[in-house]
Amino acid sequence: MKITKHAHACVTVEKDGTRVVIDPGTFTPDAAETIGRAEAVLITHEHFDHFDEHLIAEALQTRPELQVFGTPAVAAALGAQDARVHTVVAGDTFSVGSLTVSVHGRRHALVHADIPCPDNVGYLFDGGALYHPGDAYFAPDDVIHTLLLPTSGPWTKLGEAADFVRTVKPEQVLQIHELMLSDLGQQSTANLLGEKGLTGTPIIRLEPGTTVQL
Repeated sequence: MKITKHAHACVTVEKDGTRVVIDPGTFTPDAAETIGRAEAVLITHEHFDHFDEHLIAEALQTRPELQVFGTPAVAAALGAQDARVHTVVAGDTFSVGSLTVSVHGRRHALVHADIPCPDNVGYLFDGGALYHPGDAYFAPDDVIHTLLLPTSGPWTKLGEAADFVRTVKPEQVLQIHELMLSDLGQQSTANLLGEKGLTGTPIIRLEPGTTVQL
């Protein structure tokens, strides 16, 4: 399995010729190209920085083989599209080509009491090879090799991020959802949370467009 980091929370996961993209939102400049090369799109929740509704709806119209998986709100926004839009909730499992995916978590992390928390799901690949939590620090019970860790945004807190990593106990962490941090902020966060910081776990920073083998 290999993963390509795109801007913000978006990543592409590939295995044996199967390619899926997670959370191609409006903060991802190459989202259209990324969706165009994927067999499926997985959306953790409906916020615009994770879900470019117009772009995905257009792709569903032009690519009859494309599948989309997301929360009830995501599915409602896109419509059935000949049963190619799938509603997923915690406890579900599904396959896309050679990739198996299980669904975890229920709600977006709290930003403020005055701001509603939408549904949010995380996607766990191949029984623990990779986990994308969306906008929440929900920890599955599975043993996880690579954790994608959100590090910036109105809901994130470094103390909670550290506790999340400690609970998950991954072999390595890739920093995502980092667009609101400067380069210095990203490095400082990686130092605080990383191998010599609060978690003892290596945190890898990837530039958008970088592909790594897991």
